[in-house]
Amino acid sequence: MPTLSAIVPCYNKEKVVYAALSALQAVLRSTGLRYEMVLVNDGSRDSTLQELERFAKKTPQARVVDLKANLGKGGALMAGFSHSSGDLVLFSDADSDLSPAQVSRFLDYMERFRADVVIGSKNHPDSKVRYPFVRRILSHAYLILNFILFTLPVSDTQVGLKLFRRPVLEYAVPRMLVKKYAYDLELLVLAHHGGFHIKEAPIDLCYQGWSGVVGIPIFWIFWDTMAIWYRLKLVKYYDRHKADVRVVVA
Repeated sequence: MPTLSAIVPCYNKEKVVYAALSALQAVLRSTGLRYEMVLVNDGSRDSTLQELERFAKKTPQARVVDLKANLGKGGALMAGFSHSSGDLVLFSDADSDLSPAQVSRFLDYMERFRADVVIGSKNHPDSKVRYPFVRRILSHAYLILNFILFTLPVSDTQVGLKLFRRPVLEYAVPRMLVKKYAYDLELLVLAHHGGFHIKEAPIDLCYQGWSGVVGIPIFWIFWDTMAIWYRLKLVKYYDRHKADVRVVVA
């Protein structure tokens, strides 16, 4: 039976993180898998670290990784991955916009579709999403841009809930340069480039204002996205020392 590592990046989430982690732990326990929770404090300026330590104190499966500086979500996830050991690796946000009950669905999709990566998609026909109209417009515009640049076989890259077989991240993480705004895109571009099978799953999303960046940094998202395209298509950066790594699903 595989083991599961849940990596949760946290930045200024003192009001919601304890309840979110408790809900995630209940779901992880219900899967029957042996699991660990890697809680990454990404240089928070509030009491997030104290809340993580309070949770870890009563949870033997949890450990806290404290980053002294804010690296961005991508940097926090990479740091968390370096402290994890599971055969399967779950990325989960530190709030309740996405119910952790959906983790079971992701595990089912991974097995049923023999997938290497399962990602949530707001655009899946079975998804139930409630989030601001402006974000909907920006999300669709970004989807069109990514399809033009990368022809990725996905309809959404930005949902915080993602499940990986460990070799996918072992292939992708050492090649990654983006630590903030387009981290999800670079990770999925690399997974696709490496020949791994990505499957989308429906989600239930209720935006409550806790997730995301205050003020969407559109310029920097675009800058990072074009930098990924440049590295992939023009200078072939991701092909340097390319390892022949594939997941073999029994």
